[in-house]
Amino acid sequence: MCDDPPTRPRTTSHPDSSTDDALDVQTAVVEEHGRWIVEIVVVFADGVVRSRIETHATKARAELSANLIKRAAERDIQGPRNG
Repeated sequence: MCDDPPTRPRTTSHPDSSTDDALDVQTAVVEEHGRWIVEIVVVFADGVVRSRIETHATKARAELSANLIKRAAERDIQGPRNG
């Protein structure tokens, strides 16, 4: 008997989509069990990915973190300004 952890299904890309290029990014701050959670939501041509980034003790710190993460991600989406 083997106690291997269950494997997740692999993500497959569709030939008519561009999964490498994000179209939009958003961040969310939600409260859970007295902690504030920062999540990132990335929109691709063929779907949406939502991931938990980190938790904070205060809402202010979580909002600051979310803002910095979103600004950095938006720079990656828009590409270099002078490039």
